[in-house]
Amino acid sequence: MKEQSIVPKLELNQLKVYSPVGRGAKGVVFHVKIDEFGEDLALKVVLKSVIKSKNLKNNNGVEVQNRVFFEQQVLREFNHPFLPKLKGVVETESVFGYAIDYCPGGNLNSLRNQQVEKMFSDDIIRFYGAEIVLALEYLHKKGIVYRDLKPDNVLIQENGHLMLVDFDLSTKLVPKSPKTSPSFEQMKTPESEKKKLPQLPRLLSFYKCSKSGFLPQETVKSGNRPMSDSGNSSELDSVGKSNSFVGTEEYVAPEIIQGNGHDFAVDWWSYGVVLYEMLYGTTPFKGANRKETFYRILSKSPELVGETTPLRDLIRKLLEKDPKQRISLEEIKGHDFFRGVDWDMIVRLERPPFIPTQQDVGEGVDGNKAIHVESVVYGIFKKEEVSKSNSDNSNNNCNDNNYNYNEKCEENNCKSVDSKLCEESIKRGVWVEGLEQPSMSSNFLVF
Repeated sequence: MKEQSIVPKLELNQLKVYSPVGRGAKGVVFHVKIDEFGEDLALKVVLKSVIKSKNLKNNNGVEVQNRVFFEQQVLREFNHPFLPKLKGVVETESVFGYAIDYCPGGNLNSLRNQQVEKMFSDDIIRFYGAEIVLALEYLHKKGIVYRDLKPDNVLIQENGHLMLVDFDLSTKLVPKSPKTSPSFEQMKTPESEKKKLPQLPRLLSFYKCSKSGFLPQETVKSGNRPMSDSGNSSELDSVGKSNSFVGTEEYVAPEIIQGNGHDFAVDWWSYGVVLYEMLYGTTPFKGANRKETFYRILSKSPELVGETTPLRDLIRKLLEKDPKQRISLEEIKGHDFFRGVDWDMIVRLERPPFIPTQQDVGEGVDGNKAIHVESVVYGIFKKEEVSKSNSDNSNNNCNDNNYNYNEKCEENNCKSVDSKLCEESIKRGVWVEGLEQPSMSSNFLVF
């Protein structure tokens, strides 16, 4: 039986609630601290009545609620530096929620929008792209298909490394014959040996280098070899496929739209869309509406404007419409774009490209904090429930049977409760040298 860590039950009156920092289709996220520990946390709170009303509107009954609890379940299992840990659960008569690690640096999309021409340099794409690969590799080895990879779900931690969040659309597929590999905890360097290791202060340590450049014997193989006919995208060789119609419109894989079943390969498609967006500042298949976007995903090739580069080649192989021919994990890690990257070194890097500075936060709200949290969530979702009920009567484009997907599409249109908070957290950060990344303004410090 799999051993899981004991997660404490929290009371809302224990928490110092600073502010709402974002929201999604199912809940509102607050920046909080537990009085006893003083640790910054992100508290996701869901209104029970909203879940119940969604259950009544959908044929799938309690599946909406089950997805919320599934997210809590997988959070309990995580033990990886690029994934959140479940720090506590909350439940009252009207809400339930859970606390995870708080990321003060905002999300990857907000950071990109602060850059000149709203695009990242290749060096920054390589760093963040490598961290996303490691996070997806960990998830897939645990049998978890993420299914909602997008920049909005990639947050920047206090130490500058990334963290994937929002797993309510994820699912588990039982591997047929998973590759045996040690857990991240087993791979961690013992404390007694850490002092002997050299410090890794700069992005240069991200690569395997010598005085003459990359060491040939340490550089991984190129990913330019042709794909095999049998395909290798589902590296875990899963037993079955999921037929759920879920995802976020511009990042959803063709096989999800087609409804023929999907597996781990959908995450690599979404990864290709994310890399494309980091490079060009827009997604590759966006249409005027959902129908056109789906048409483009199914029939159009991505426009990879510019000279042929390893990054563009990698994106092209990730955005292969046939999941059996899509590039696999090992081929991604061995691709020319990641040539020379020391995958074991990434976690130990002390100075990622962008490091958020410590924000000055005010005191928590006065009075009963439980009433505050519940009233904010209630106010947001009850208003939307009335608005959505009215719009549903005149809009037949959304199929109720596909509620998981439609809710996620609605989430794209949901603005942050206070979007300035995210922007301010980014402006207070600093950039690190050696990335050939121009600063947006004097708010970015290059040293």
